[in-house]
Formats: sequence, structure tokens, C-alpha cells
Amino acid sequence: MTWRWLIFFSAWGAGALAAATVAGQVELTNSHNPAARRHDYSGVVLWLEPAGGVLPKNLPLRRAEMKQRDKSFVPHVLAIPVGGTVDFPNLDPIFHSAFSNFDGTRFDVGLYAPGTSQSVVFRTAGMVHVFCNIHPTMSAIIAVVPTAWYEVTGPSGKYAIAGVPPGDYQLRIFHERALRENLSFLEHRISVSEAGLALPLISISETGFVPATHLNKYGHRYPPEPPEGSYPGGR
Repeated sequence: MTWRWLIFFSAWGAGALAAATVAGQVELTNSHNPAARRHDYSGVVLWLEPAGGVLPKNLPLRRAEMKQRDKSFVPHVLAIPVGGTVDFPNLDPIFHSAFSNFDGTRFDVGLYAPGTSQSVVFRTAGMVHVFCNIHPTMSAIIAVVPTAWYEVTGPSGKYAIAGVPPGDYQLRIFHERALRENLSFLEHRISVSEAGLALPLISISETGFVPATHLNKYGHRYPPEPPEGSYPGGR
């Protein structure tokens, strides 16, 4: 792939060594996902790690929210730095039970009622796959990244990673429907100046992706969901 680098200029204060913005856009190709086929390129995580291999310490202790609404996790993909906290408010009129039992931080907040919330601190970098132990169709990703410079794309596929000090970085990428080897091919070293950096379009192929079913937190298949209202607080 040929990369064309474009430097853009921002109005920084005279003589100030200001942090910069790394911006660009992604597209998803060869997808069987209905949203992606409608040119919805949401949920791609991009982050920057210092090229020297020394990751920043004392990352900002950020707090984010992953709502449970209409039997879905919202947002479906969330990114936070290592040490960050995610709240899981239950906005449905039914019980939920969020958990993750592989990759990164393992957790189980247990069964909790409508109108309440649980929180989890994520101390290990990695891609955390989140499920509900009651509703098998609910799933989400929490990208726990070892850096303060990251972004998750919206429907347009555009991203802007702000507050980046000038220097050399390794661009990292995650997309849940792309094979790791395809993403590794797109990752590369970049140099960020005080003026910032605009990257060329990143095209992510979903070729080879096969959706997988998941088990409940006990490692068993999900039982059939009982009729609405047959569980405490409803289902």
C-alpha cells in the first residue's frame, strides 16, 4: 500500500510547543454486515503508542459509560485508557447481568435491577468482549488501551486523535470484524509535528471474518429465554 502523508497546519500560539491532532478516515470493505454495507463505518478503534516502546505512565483516570438499553450495550464499542472505569447503567425495565470471561479484564457484575448501575475498573490493556448472562444477543467491546491518545470512529469513519505531543508513534488499529493479520498490515509508524498530521484513507477488509457464538459466564449454552415478565423485573 502506498501511503501519502499530508501535513496540515493549526493556529497554535506563537512559539508554543502545543499538542497536535492526528486525523483521518477509515472505510470497511468486503463486509457482510448490513450497517457496513450502508457505509456505516462505526466502531474502529485507533490509538497511538510511542515508537520507542516506552508506554506512558500515570494515564488519566477516565470514566466512561456503557448503557444497557433496549437489550443492547450502548455504545457497542468503547475505548478507555488502562486504569479507567466503566459504568454499566441498566436503563431497561428488566434485569441484566454484564460479564466478560476472556481477553483483558475478566469481570462479572452479577444480576442487577432496572434503574441501577454497576462499575468496573480496567487495569489491563486488551480487547474486552462484554456479554449479558441473561440475553445472548447482547454483546460489546471495551478497548482498554495503554495510552492517552485514542479514538473510536463514528458512522462516517472519521477520527481525530487530539492532544498528541510531537514525536514518533506506532499507529494501532482494532476492528472486531477484521482478522488480526489484516489489521497488522495497516499498522505503521508515523511522525507527528506541532502542526498535526492528516493520514490517508485506511481501508479495512473484513475478508475471512466468521461470526462466532458465545457461551454464558458458566461456559454453557444459553437456555431458551422464558416469556416476557416471567423473570424478576421481566426479561
